[in-house]
Amino acid sequence: MKIVEGLFYSKEHEWVKVDGNTATIGVTDYAQDQLGDIVFVELPMEDDEFAQDDVFGVVESVKAASDLFIPVSGVVLEANLDLEDAPEQVNEDPYGSWMIKIELSDENELESLMNAAQYKEFCENL
Repeated sequence: MKIVEGLFYSKEHEWVKVDGNTATIGVTDYAQDQLGDIVFVELPMEDDEFAQDDVFGVVESVKAASDLFIPVSGVVLEANLDLEDAPEQVNEDPYGSWMIKIELSDENELESLMNAAQYKEFCENL
């Protein structure tokens, strides 16, 4: 299981990369492994607004459909529409295949997320 240093992680297995006031969000290696082969990704539209822990999209695999929960509040700046045509990219490179970029509404929410070491321990105890 790959876990990248310098990212924030949610208990719902999303990762967050922060650059200034922009947060890039995707699903972790653990999540894609548990889902199996991803066959469909549904993402929000630009300018959609979400509160922390809202459902922002759906991933479907050959096993099941799973909601995506936004780890921090914000307004969608961009959705990775390439994933609609090639959802398997999430399996191939979960940390390179980001899903959305948002403008952070409340940077303090990052404090409720885990760092890489905490996320590793969290996954080992599942």
